[in-house]
Amino acid sequence: MKILGIRIAGVLAVCLLGLVWMMQPTRLMAQAVEPAGPAASIHGHVNDPLGVTIANGEVRLTTDKNTTVNKKYEYTFPLDASGNYKGSDVKPGNYVAAVFQNNQPLDYMPAPLTAGTDKAIDFDMSRKDYIDKMSPAERDQMEQLKKQNADIMAKNAKIENLNALLKQARADTLAGNYQAAIKAMTDATAAKADEPYLWEALGDAQYGEAVAADNAAKATKSVDPAVKDKLAAAVTSYQKALAVNAAAAKPNPDTASVADNQMGAALGRMGKSQEAAAAYDAAATADPKGAAKYYFNEAVTLYNASLTTGKVDGVAEAADKAITADPTKSEAYYIKTQGLAPLITTTADGKFIAPPGLVDACNAYLKLAPAGVHAADMKGLLAGLNEQVQTNYKAPTPAKKK
Repeated sequence: MKILGIRIAGVLAVCLLGLVWMMQPTRLMAQAVEPAGPAASIHGHVNDPLGVTIANGEVRLTTDKNTTVNKKYEYTFPLDASGNYKGSDVKPGNYVAAVFQNNQPLDYMPAPLTAGTDKAIDFDMSRKDYIDKMSPAERDQMEQLKKQNADIMAKNAKIENLNALLKQARADTLAGNYQAAIKAMTDATAAKADEPYLWEALGDAQYGEAVAADNAAKATKSVDPAVKDKLAAAVTSYQKALAVNAAAAKPNPDTASVADNQMGAALGRMGKSQEAAAAYDAAATADPKGAAKYYFNEAVTLYNASLTTGKVDGVAEAADKAITADPTKSEAYYIKTQGLAPLITTTADGKFIAPPGLVDACNAYLKLAPAGVHAADMKGLLAGLNEQVQTNYKAPTPAKKK
């Protein structure tokens, strides 16, 4: 009987289990295939109490009601460079969104997400309830930062405005609208007198106006007495640019070379050729790589002055400096010949004697520019000196650029 009882109990147990399964087939099948429903998505923007974008951090979502720092966050979305975040494929639910930076929570916002929707959750930490929770020390620090930021923004706005004026002034100068450029840069230098670029741009506009006025006068075979004053104003602006640049914590050699070069041109037009030469020398010192250009400008300025004064002092020497910096520039050799040709002497029997370097300069020009605009002059000069054209002339080796 005992054995029979065990067997009966076992059979009943098996039957009962089978009945339970058979009575709930629908529920069990529903659990196996129940759809999750459409996912939700979230997006938003984050800024700090000063209204500044927070670009380094993340937004996390949690349904964990635990108040400790060890909350479990189901989703994490990084902040981009604009302080924006976005996330998709989020299971619908009643979340809390948190901003984290350096793994520390900064702010929380409720984030209920409904299936199939895209929820916008912004974190504006300048809101009153966030500020009210700050300590007095934190609020004092925030106010100090606000003031500093306001000052920086004001300076940036000023610089932005000056940059716009500078850009327009340079465009006006190129277009010949000199008065507009002068007005803009006069205002700019008054607003920020310690910026050499502004003084340089003012000088360029003044110099452009002077050249235009001088050319207009020459076209009518007259003289404009205002040209001298316009050139002097340009020189003053270039000198100011150089002084401001030199006084800077880190003077810019490019600024110095450009201002010196431009000032040399203005001084040359004023007839101050020696002062112009000194300005070109300073430009070459500031920018050794551009020395050939500056020395050539110096040679041209002194040569042009010689056409008026009849004095060739320094012309050949300046040309030699240009040739040393760049032995391939044919025009530098031509200018050298023009500085030396007036120094030709004659013997008692009428034979011409060339000063040292003249014949070589003629041949160097012909070697570099055999069909150049001055080739006939060079050949004529050699013929007058009873010198032969040296077709195998070799120019000197270029000087090494520093």
